[in-house]
Amino acid sequence: MTAPASPAKVRGETVLAVDELVKHFPITQGVLFKRQIGAVRAVDGVSFELRRGETLGVVGESGCGKSTLARLLMRLETPTAGRATLEGRDLFAATGSELRRLRRNMQMVMQDPYTSLNPRMTVGDIVGEPFAIHPDAAPKGSRRQRVRELLDVVGLNPEHINRYPHQFSGGQRQRIGIARALALRPEIIVCDEPVSALDVSIQAQVINLLEQLQDEFGLSYIFIAHDLSVVRHICDRVAVMYLGRIVEIGTEEQIYQRATHPYTQALLSAVPVPDPEARDRRTVIRLTGDVPSPAEPPSGCRFRTRCWKAEEVCAVQDPQTVPRAADPHPSACHFAEVRADG
Repeated sequence: MTAPASPAKVRGETVLAVDELVKHFPITQGVLFKRQIGAVRAVDGVSFELRRGETLGVVGESGCGKSTLARLLMRLETPTAGRATLEGRDLFAATGSELRRLRRNMQMVMQDPYTSLNPRMTVGDIVGEPFAIHPDAAPKGSRRQRVRELLDVVGLNPEHINRYPHQFSGGQRQRIGIARALALRPEIIVCDEPVSALDVSIQAQVINLLEQLQDEFGLSYIFIAHDLSVVRHICDRVAVMYLGRIVEIGTEEQIYQRATHPYTQALLSAVPVPDPEARDRRTVIRLTGDVPSPAEPPSGCRFRTRCWKAEEVCAVQDPQTVPRAADPHPSACHFAEVRADG
């Protein structure tokens, strides 16, 4: 099963552009007469571009808005404001048949490989379900053969097509989820923590599979994860989120070798280092205070309440995510600089 080559699809061109995307969940009060008294700013002005054949990693602490961003891009949530264009078409303005076509081009791999699969359906029915929703994707008589091909592509035995999810291991179930995402031959796959529930050895197998499929089908990934070592292995560029915003974005080398935002530097300093000598030479950054509530984010820079560089300007002026003099990649910090001990 190979993807057809197309001269119009050039590796590196922009396939998804997100501009100032916002999602606020209202906080209401009252039983009969509800009134809004505030909002949880889950995603609050996120902008980025995804290029064809690229893997964009999205990292940050729990509650920073990563999964909400994924749900917005999949049209599972309606944005409060902002715009996203998929190959030039407005993702949030699309309805009816146009929305169905756009959804074919963007699929998702969930975090939990067990709860994301219907336990009452066989693997053949699960992987073949997209063909029932989009009947023009595969003729009815050939669907079962297509499912077998998909199972083979992701490294599963096609003869197991009649088994149920509980008869597979965690890694095998995640492969089933990947096969389902591949069924409609999408341009983009959103991977929401796809290996966090798996053993380390199985994580490596799934990551290698995703890389192999990307090369074979020309896929673009939005890869959401907590594990910075996994992100470094698979991602071409990395976006760091904090309280609903991207605070730094750059290539793998720029983020891991020349990070300029204090939050990014704190995250990287917490990554375990196997080399004892390197571990002794590194300075670990220990952040003070709790993560502020997304319902009441701090004024100015949202990271200032935990930042050792914070000054008066940080409380007054909200830093934009723009290239800084310290290194030419976007960073949302008034005092952006590369750490000497990296």
